Amino acid sequence: MATQRLRFAIFGNSYQARKSASIATIIAHLKKDGAEISMESEFFRFLSDLGQPIEGIDKVFSGDAFTADCVISMGGDGTFLKAASRVASKAIPIVGVNMGRLGFLADVSPAEFPACLDSIYRGDYAVDRRSVMQVRAEGSEFLGPPTALNDVAILKRDNASMITIHASVGGDFLTTYQADGLVVSTPTGSTAYSLSNGGPIIVPGTHVLSLTAVAPHSLNVRPIVIPDNLEISLRVESRSRHFLVAIDGRSEICREDSIITIRRAPYDIKVIKRKGMRYFSTLREKMMWGADIRYNP
Repeated sequence: MATQRLRFAIFGNSYQARKSASIATIIAHLKKDGAEISMESEFFRFLSDLGQPIEGIDKVFSGDAFTADCVISMGGDGTFLKAASRVASKAIPIVGVNMGRLGFLADVSPAEFPACLDSIYRGDYAVDRRSVMQVRAEGSEFLGPPTALNDVAILKRDNASMITIHASVGGDFLTTYQADGLVVSTPTGSTAYSLSNGGPIIVPGTHVLSLTAVAPHSLNVRPIVIPDNLEISLRVESRSRHFLVAIDGRSEICREDSIITIRRAPYDIKVIKRKGMRYFSTLREKMMWGADIRYNP
């Protein structure tokens, strides 16, 4: 099937052994077509410690020190988000192999991977472009990548009291949130943390961001959707003098005097989708819309 030697970079789940069970089969399929395979170092060490067979790896890399024609994410959506943060502006398309449960982003099962790989070699696939947010903290420094494919959440650090978040959009004051936090979400992340807090489902490809409060003190606070070409500025007051910024689930500690600014990044993440896959059918399946979930003995 293969007519060219493609380069693949593999990221994987480094916490749950069962989510790595198909790695040898996937590597065998890649090697059958003569692919050059690189693997992220943390995942490589994890597999080595498990005694998993990982023959056929040509290179091991750390962070974003890799080049590839395609990135393979093996795990759930969390693994996909990690891979996306490493790809960043490289413009390398990502295919998500779902080793977990829900899998909005990682939607190719291990059994479907051989057919998916054949489609990649044929060029018979679609590419979804997903918007990314950049976040900056004036007065604090982030330890990890300052970009989010899903969401940026401003959260209280202590367990007792809420925080106060003064929000401005496009230079205009929006409102002051008194809540446990605030989730700023891309369309991709609208079915994640934002949705669990009552935020709207937003179809990917729409150029918007949503702001959704986490456990707001006032019942009249509602989510708001804004154009993604507007910069969001957030100033936080907290009794503990610190607060958390969760960037795609990875938490960073910020001082109270930090000003958080969020804007759309100048690049998109490319997600490989098999031909015939439709967002609304995936949404309907994952959300179990129309399913009768009543107990049936």
